Amino acid sequence: MAPGGKRAMVLAALAVALGAVCATPGVAADRELIGRSVEDRPLVAVSSGPAQAPLRVLVFGAVHGDEAAGVRIARRLIAAPAPAGTRLTVVPSLNPDGFAAGTRGNARGVDLNRNFPFGWRPLGGGEYSGTGPLSEPESRAAHGLVERLRPDLTIWFHQPFGLVDRPDGDPALARRFAQLIGLPLARLRGPYPGSASRWQNHAWPGGGAFVVELPAHVSATLVRRGTNAVRELAAELAGLGVGPGVSLAF
Repeated sequence: MAPGGKRAMVLAALAVALGAVCATPGVAADRELIGRSVEDRPLVAVSSGPAQAPLRVLVFGAVHGDEAAGVRIARRLIAAPAPAGTRLTVVPSLNPDGFAAGTRGNARGVDLNRNFPFGWRPLGGGEYSGTGPLSEPESRAAHGLVERLRPDLTIWFHQPFGLVDRPDGDPALARRFAQLIGLPLARLRGPYPGSASRWQNHAWPGGGAFVVELPAHVSATLVRRGTNAVRELAAELAGLGVGPGVSLAF
């Protein structure tokens, strides 16, 4: 498929994820504008499940504009009720400008996953990290959402390495997710300064945030498996109860 056709399909999927949820029977969801992109596109978070649910799960479908497969998982998560005992918040895309242009970075060429505070340093080229930490409206929107929600579990979807990145700290959640989705758990070579998940796990130690690198080519089967993996891990955590004394013996 030509790149333009692929981008059109991704944008159509994103539009469905953002617009059709209100028409999905049986799904009560809250849409929140968390910010706007450099080119003034809306950055939207869609939440379902009780606001006071004991478990808080946050999913980012995509961060880089040329890594689109996670948006398909986000769309399916939005279209279904949240697992019992869970407040599920989904951001289909943190980088709609990059989607529109078919680029990794945002409209200013900034790699949003190098723009977070922990370990930030100036980088150029394809990993241009911006003029400083949180210089971009998209990363500020995500940072503010995480600060406010303080999720127990955060999954950041990327491509194309086909693995679950072993996070700093306790890897139990990432290991269990790897089992559920059917991808290996492996440590990506770093240090990846300014990455979102590493900032989260530094600010709130415990390994509750991790990156899922989907492969370059993602089948409908893998999209379903990824969606089910998010839901099943949430259900397992809700069943265990949430708190500092919980042992995650997966």
